[in-house]
Amino acid sequence: MNTQITLDQLKQLKLQGMADAYQAVLSLPVQDQPSIHQFMAQLSEAETQHRVHLKTQAYLKLSKLRYNAVLEQVYCNTARNLTQEYLMAIVDCDFIECSENILITYATGCGISYLACAIGRQACSFGYKTLYLGMTRLFEK
Repeated sequence: MNTQITLDQLKQLKLQGMADAYQAVLSLPVQDQPSIHQFMAQLSEAETQHRVHLKTQAYLKLSKLRYNAVLEQVYCNTARNLTQEYLMAIVDCDFIECSENILITYATGCGISYLACAIGRQACSFGYKTLYLGMTRLFEK
């Protein structure tokens, strides 16, 4: 069987994750290539991860987050009234499943927007659609 035809067919079927994984396996020496069962599992896992990545990227683009923030870079201390425990409670995005809201208030310039963008990015990575709005735009909507 011609491997190039197989790669072309995978790309034609829009299975880019599988095509990339197939190409990676083909580059391995024959003795290091996985069994057929492992190979199929790797292909399906690669396609699943590729689709989740594309979905997350689309959600991030639609969310219009101001900052490229991640929760691991948020500075927690008692002066900001933000503890590591409270931040860890937000990380799993259970508040969305429970239909709860988060209201972030503090003095200007303390990183409120950065924190909101980090939470929004985390929600996108869990498969939730988000939209970043400042107070002015929120009141307009």
